[in-house]
Amino acid sequence: MPFPDLPAPLARALAARGYAEPTAVQQAVLAPETAGRDLLVSAQTGSGKTVAFGLALAPELLGGSERVGPPRVPLALAIAPTRELALQVQAELAWLYAEAGARVVACVGGTDPRAERRALDLGAHIVVGTPGRLRDHLERGNLELTGLKAAVLDEADEMLDMGFRDELEAILDVTPQTRRTLLFSATIPKEIASLAKRYQRDALRIAATAEGGQHGDIAYKAVVVPPREGERALVNVLRWHDERAIVFCATRAAVNRLHGNLTERGFNAVALSGELTQAERNRALQALRDRRAQICVATDVAARGIDLPELGLVVHAELPRDRDTLQHRSGRTGRAGRKGLAVLLVPANRRREADRLLSAARIQAEWGPPPSAEQIRARDNERLVEQAIEAAGTATNEAEPMALGRRVLEAKGAEAVAAALLRALGAALPAPEEIEPPEPAAPRGPPQQRDRREGSGGEGAWFRLSVGRSQNADPRWLLPFLCRRGHVTRQEVGRIQVMERETRVEIAPWAAARFAAAARRHDADDENIHIAPMQAPEAPGARPLKRRPAPPPRR
Repeated sequence: MPFPDLPAPLARALAARGYAEPTAVQQAVLAPETAGRDLLVSAQTGSGKTVAFGLALAPELLGGSERVGPPRVPLALAIAPTRELALQVQAELAWLYAEAGARVVACVGGTDPRAERRALDLGAHIVVGTPGRLRDHLERGNLELTGLKAAVLDEADEMLDMGFRDELEAILDVTPQTRRTLLFSATIPKEIASLAKRYQRDALRIAATAEGGQHGDIAYKAVVVPPREGERALVNVLRWHDERAIVFCATRAAVNRLHGNLTERGFNAVALSGELTQAERNRALQALRDRRAQICVATDVAARGIDLPELGLVVHAELPRDRDTLQHRSGRTGRAGRKGLAVLLVPANRRREADRLLSAARIQAEWGPPPSAEQIRARDNERLVEQAIEAAGTATNEAEPMALGRRVLEAKGAEAVAAALLRALGAALPAPEEIEPPEPAAPRGPPQQRDRREGSGGEGAWFRLSVGRSQNADPRWLLPFLCRRGHVTRQEVGRIQVMERETRVEIAPWAAARFAAAARRHDADDENIHIAPMQAPEAPGARPLKRRPAPPPRR
C-alpha cells in the first residue's frame, strides 16, 4: 500500500530514502481519522515510528504549504529518554524536512549548552531533546515554547522508568494548551495512561502493533551455559554467527570488563555506557555504522533507542531484569523489515528464571548449548574457502602480478600457496573457546516422580567438603557456594551437615553426576575447598537442615 497524499517535499524525501510503502505505525497515524487529534500510540521498537510522527506533524509545521516560514519560535517539540535516541530523532527529522526548509535543533546532555543556546537563538522549527536538558534551557530562558503547535513524547514508558516524570510535567505545563500531543510508548501501563489523561485531549488510542509478545522479525535462542563459562560461550556465539552485534550487560563495570576481554581476544569491539562523554558515545556508534567495529558492548540505558543499520544479532550476556527490558534490548535488531536474532546466555542454575522471563514476554525461544570450538572451526573452514575463491575471482590480470604469481606457484606448488592464503585469511579471527559439554537438565515434576524416574529410591548422593565449623562454615554461605561451584539449583541441595572439620552435603540424585563433574574442575577462587563423594552417613553428627520444599509442578 503506497503512502497517502503527502506534501511534495516529504514525498520526495521518502522516495530518496527508498520508502515505497508505510509501515503499520506510519499507516495508522496517517489515517484520515487522526487528523488534528492527540494520539496515544503503542508500537514496537524498530517499527518506523520516528518517521511516523514526523509525517504526522506536517499539518502543524507546513500548514498546507511546501515550505516552513522563518524560524522564530519552535513549532514542534520532541522529547526522548536518551541522548542517542534524541540525536537519532533529530537526524531523521532533518532529512525528512530538509526540502521543506525546516531547522531542527537538538538539546541533549553531555554536549556544550552554550552551543545549544546559540543554535536556539538563531531559531528552530523543531527542537528535539532529553527531558533534563530541555528543562534546563527552559529555566534559563533559552527555550521559548509559547508558539508550540505540537509536542511528541517518544518512548514515554522508558522516560517514566528513568525517573523523568517531574521534568516532563515541568516542560508540558508551560506549553500552550492548544498544542497537539502525540505520545508513543512500547507499552501503556497505568502511569502512561495517567500522563496521557492529564496532558492530552480526547486522545485517539492506536495499537499499531500488539503490546508484548514476540516481534515477528526477531528469532530467539536461549543458550544454556555453565555458570562460570558465560564469557567463553559469548565468544563462541559471536564467532558462530559472525554478525554485527550488540552485547548487553547489566552494569558499567561489566561493560568495561567484557569490552576489554573481547578486545584482547581479537574482536573489533566498542563500549557504550553512561560514564562516557557524548563525543565518545558518538564515536563508538560511528565506528559500528562504518564497520570499523563489529561488536558493541552496552548497558541498557546507553543503548536505549539507538538504531544501527543491519545489526543482525543481540546477545543478552546477562539476563534482563524484566520482560520490557528483554523486548527493548532485543528490539535493536529486526528493524525496518529486516530479520534479526536475539540470544540469551542462561546460566544452568538460572534456567527456571529465564523460562519465567520468556513466558512473561510471550516469547518462544529455541533452547540449546553454545556452539562448540569444533563446530566453529568447521564453519570457519567453509567461510575461508569461499573467501579465497572470491579473492581469486577478483584478482587482477595485470602482467606483473600474474608473473609474480607464477613464480610463487613454481617455487611452492598450488596446494601450498592456497594453504598459505587460507592461513592469512583466518589469522585475524579470534580463537573459539573450548566449552564443557552441556549438562543434562533436571527432570520436571515433584521429587517423588523424579526419584522414580531415576530409580534412586528417593535418597540423594552425599559429598564431603574440606571445611567445617573451625573454618567458619555456615549454611548461609555454603548454599550459594554449592550452587555456583556445582552448577545446581537451591532445590537440588538437600541436607547440609556442618561438622567440626568438614561439611557433608546431600545432592538430589538426578543432579549428582552434574555436581560431581563441576566440583572436580579447578576453581581459582575457591581452590582451598575440596569436594569429594562419600557414602551416606549412617548417624549424622549434626542436626540436618530440613529439605527445602520443591516448587509445585509446572502446568
